[in-house]
Amino acid sequence: MPFRIDTTPAAKNIDTKALFKLSYGLFVLTARDGAKDNGCIINTAVQVTSSPCRISITVNKQNYTHDMIQKTDAFNLSVLTEEAPMKVFEHFGFQSGKNVNKFAECESENRMGNGILYIPKYTNAVISCAVVASVDCGTHTMFIADVTETKILSNVPSVTYQYYFDHIKPKPQPKAEEKEKKGYVCKICGYVYEGEKLPEDFVCPICKHGAEDFEPIQ
Repeated sequence: MPFRIDTTPAAKNIDTKALFKLSYGLFVLTARDGAKDNGCIINTAVQVTSSPCRISITVNKQNYTHDMIQKTDAFNLSVLTEEAPMKVFEHFGFQSGKNVNKFAECESENRMGNGILYIPKYTNAVISCAVVASVDCGTHTMFIADVTETKILSNVPSVTYQYYFDHIKPKPQPKAEEKEKKGYVCKICGYVYEGEKLPEDFVCPICKHGAEDFEPIQ
């Protein structure tokens, strides 16, 4: 089916080229509750319909940003590029935002029309959304949302999982005398779970991603 552009008045702030960047894998999800902003790393964003222009995301329930979206029904997605350094993934993936202002070091505040901050550096597009429905998926919630605004920021390629693993994530440096470890490592933040079998409902204590984002230690 050909991609159809929605030309209704509601779509006047939507540059559909930004939606093609959702084909890749790593985003900074941002939300705002009152005067508090927060953000986290996610890897689930899919366009589900073109008219109306609508996407879905899946967010771990233990993530503080998840709570904000449930309260406000709005969020932004900043699409990370290959230029994003590891510090971006550490900043938004390694710490909770409940007691930390993740935007304290920002030189200026960049907000979309919905009033929510976005990440202008190391991203090639930002997509604003308004939630129209949610689905309880156990440890996660799937939010289905209308796209309300988009902005193209650069032409730098979006970062893929493979690029993140090959060029951004630091390679482990095994010690010569260290015994071989058995366990699983988080593909997002590098947290190591030591054990023969990773529980299906395990949630990373650092970045709050689930067992599906862990891989066996090689």
